[in-house]
Amino acid sequence: MREITENLRAVRMVRRATPTVEGAGVKLVRAFHANELPDLDPFLMLDDFHSDDPSDYQAGFPSHPHRGMETVTYMIKGSADHQDSMGNRGTIGPGEVQWMTAGSGIIHGEMPRGDDGMQGFQLWINLPRASKMMPPRYRDIRRDMIPAVRPSDQVEVRVIAGTFEGVEGPVKELVVPVEYLDVRIEPGGEFEHSIPRNRSTFAYVFDGLGTFGEGTAAAGPESLVVFGDGERVRIRASERGVRFLLVSGEPVREPIAWRGPVVMNTEAELRQAFEELRAGTFVKG
Repeated sequence: MREITENLRAVRMVRRATPTVEGAGVKLVRAFHANELPDLDPFLMLDDFHSDDPSDYQAGFPSHPHRGMETVTYMIKGSADHQDSMGNRGTIGPGEVQWMTAGSGIIHGEMPRGDDGMQGFQLWINLPRASKMMPPRYRDIRRDMIPAVRPSDQVEVRVIAGTFEGVEGPVKELVVPVEYLDVRIEPGGEFEHSIPRNRSTFAYVFDGLGTFGEGTAAAGPESLVVFGDGERVRIRASERGVRFLLVSGEPVREPIAWRGPVVMNTEAELRQAFEELRAGTFVKG
């Protein structure tokens, strides 16, 4: 039975991602940055790197540091190689995930590959003060580890983190409670999902066209949809169908001091991090 309209989350904003260049010259679009949308706490940033031209991404993201946050990389097309200061090496392909908790500090590199094109996403999640200096950890999530749930003939949901229809995603023991879903709705289909009221919630559309909320907000590829308060989201697909990431998380509600790949609480902590980088003491243990 459909919940009453008052429980639905209204759409606060629909906006297009902004073209930018990162790494060693990777062309991508940025869905949001916390400087622009602080209300999406605990989420710091979402990048969408996609192109059919390998020259747009083949330079990749050579070795660089992180501290005080997590990165979540999800591939749709192509692959990405990873190596880091903990000794991890690996490659993820279509439908696979790297969930890296930088904690006290890690140095890693990510190199996208794909002769026939590339699409992937990287989400940054803030860590609370108590966990910013935790030991770093790295997890590869293979495609066959991610459950696909079909609540109807017209909807398929891949559960990366959190729980959907009683099915739990493979990424567990998260510092910040996050739900990360890949939702595909066939043409003309409809999808509803309960999300705790206190969670920041957004959708990012990367294929097709859908209407969000009560049908007044249409969004297509490279569109960010920011939801307001409520307990449920509702999305209807157009005659083209729609596919999107649906992500929610509990806010950290702490001050942020952020410079490049380091996210701390104070400017003094930032200065210390970059002093350690220069001194070669950034990576602990």
